Amino acid sequence: MKKFEFGIGHLTIGSVLAIADGKLQAILSGEAIKKINTSLQHVQQIVKNGESVYGINTGFGALANQKISEEDTRLLQYKILQSHSVGVGNPIPLEIARLMLLTKVHALAQGYSGVQLSTIERILWHVENDVIPIVPEKGSVGASGDLAPLAHLFLPLIGLGEVVYKGTRKKTQEVLNTFNLSPIKLGPKEGLALINGTQFILAYAIKAVQRLHNCLEAADIIGAMSLEALTGTKAPFDKRLHGLRPFKGNELVAQRLRLLLQDSDIMQSHIDCGRVQDPYSLRCMPQVHGASRTAWQHLKHLTEIELNSVTDNPIVFSEHDTISGGNFHGQPLALPLDYACFAAAEAGNISDRRCYLLLEGKWGLPMLLMKKVGLNSGFMIPQYTTAALVTENKTLCFPASADSIPTSLGQEDHVSMGSISGRKLVQVIENLEYILAIELLTACQAIEFRRPLKSSELLEFAHHHVRDAVSFAEEDRVFAKDINKVKEMITDFSFVEKVNDFALSKGIDLNNNFEGFKI
Repeated sequence: MKKFEFGIGHLTIGSVLAIADGKLQAILSGEAIKKINTSLQHVQQIVKNGESVYGINTGFGALANQKISEEDTRLLQYKILQSHSVGVGNPIPLEIARLMLLTKVHALAQGYSGVQLSTIERILWHVENDVIPIVPEKGSVGASGDLAPLAHLFLPLIGLGEVVYKGTRKKTQEVLNTFNLSPIKLGPKEGLALINGTQFILAYAIKAVQRLHNCLEAADIIGAMSLEALTGTKAPFDKRLHGLRPFKGNELVAQRLRLLLQDSDIMQSHIDCGRVQDPYSLRCMPQVHGASRTAWQHLKHLTEIELNSVTDNPIVFSEHDTISGGNFHGQPLALPLDYACFAAAEAGNISDRRCYLLLEGKWGLPMLLMKKVGLNSGFMIPQYTTAALVTENKTLCFPASADSIPTSLGQEDHVSMGSISGRKLVQVIENLEYILAIELLTACQAIEFRRPLKSSELLEFAHHHVRDAVSFAEEDRVFAKDINKVKEMITDFSFVEKVNDFALSKGIDLNNNFEGFKI
């Protein structure tokens, strides 16, 4: 089995997710260990020489000019984990904390941080034994990195804080006792190396790239089903048209829609119906979905740069060459995270418009998608939910990175707020998954009013997949149950994966020639 080498190999979104899921083994190779030990020796020599180097033998932030004695350099690192553990709010998801651990190991293993090998090995022990630290979601301004979340993440190294082990939240020391382990003793600079960095922002970006990609793949499939139910035309997806305005995201979506609608009996049945144009939410899917694809691609590209970067401070090149810079600043990810937030919100906005179109009773569909309305409300109220979620997403679109509040007595006078950008984006994606689920449910209901005509082979497969879980609605019922069932198909990636697998079994690659849009 191929193994990834921390500190040596190049991480991608796909590979780091595979490591986190246990599908790809990752190791510390001899080459990485050599780099780690060399960097540690540099730090040890700096302490021995007594030359002032930020964070090794000085205070932190506004206290950078306070000299720390050689005998107190280890205590200084212990105290920084204590003092910076000020996070509040609910714990972050365990998968986010696990990604934080893995991405921190990759950064430290590159050999510019001066940490002990044993410290990195203990971090990996937490991952390998599924002992995941509790990290509060709020408290980072994304400036000197994600100080508070990272401090909580690494409290267990010194025997403090809490972890989740075997599904139960426990005191760290209790779990260490179970394994007959003692807390580690941090060396000079180690505390600072652990809490300086962007791993909180980065972990949220990784999950956002994965989940938004899935949503955008689903949106094309679901949008095509809505178009079929509304007897729309595929003419606006013509390859020649998009060649005249060749945004790659637009061209990809147009290709996907053409392939999804290929050989549809429904499409063929109304080819001479006389309708001149479809509403924008149908006709402009390549432009709107495509723009969101472009934003996603930008986030993916920058996230993968960050994945392979060293983001702590100071950077140790040698015992005589250290630089206290700003590699920990979250701005390079904060901006694209906010941009992706708009992209996700817009994908939900246009999906809601298609839900509304499906209910109007136009083009041969019954109003509210039921034959007997009045006593029944039909699919009127699920669209209330999409409307509410779309508006909630709009309120979450204020860019966190547009704000900055000085901290550390003005030493850190511009901060990125990227941690808020990341958390906010995940909230918007969660809402988008519900919106798409409701459109999918609605489109499946509507398409049955076109029977006995059938859609394309791919869209019929998608329809049958939904029908395996949720039946056609002859009358009102508790639609929340249906919504949650369909939403689960989207959030567990099974809807997109099954449609893609079926397409490939038919010799169709929906994303062919668009490698940059794959994970």
